[in-house]
Amino acid sequence: MSYSIENHKHRLSAWAASRAASTSKLCRFKVSSGISILEEAGFNDTFTLVDIPSSEKSDEVHEEWRNRVIEAARNHDLEFTHGVAAKLINIYLKVRFVCGGFENDDRVKAIHPPIDAVLLTELASENFGNASSEWRRFKNLRWSKYDSDTYQSVIDLIKNSLPANAPLWTIEKYWQGHQ
Repeated sequence: MSYSIENHKHRLSAWAASRAASTSKLCRFKVSSGISILEEAGFNDTFTLVDIPSSEKSDEVHEEWRNRVIEAARNHDLEFTHGVAAKLINIYLKVRFVCGGFENDDRVKAIHPPIDAVLLTELASENFGNASSEWRRFKNLRWSKYDSDTYQSVIDLIKNSLPANAPLWTIEKYWQGHQ
């Protein structure tokens, strides 16, 4: 069996996603479990740019993906919320496609950014979108406890706060976890 760049991209993306999504004290799991969950949900080395939905369908497809990840997690005796499932998916897609050289593709521009307390704290501090109280409220609800509606509300607020047609990944200007 040959080892391709697609295998390589998948491995790095799945590893990074599993490490990031398992940081919540409420949902710890091994990297190997995270990788298996992603693969069972359809995120594997054959998942390519054509599998990313149009921006018009991105939220709808993202919910379907979260539901698949949640179901796959159950197969590993794990209970994922929509927040944990979203973190796993979003980091995977970020590493594989946003940082993989496709950042200007319209589908990639609509990929949801990873949500965590670090990002939400800074958005509140900056009063981004004139919505500091909403960012604080979402931070206090804890990303790892988000249900589907709460998660989508955060994404909607990001979309409404960014300039028109800005890629969603640009919100990560405010993520301070890189320091």
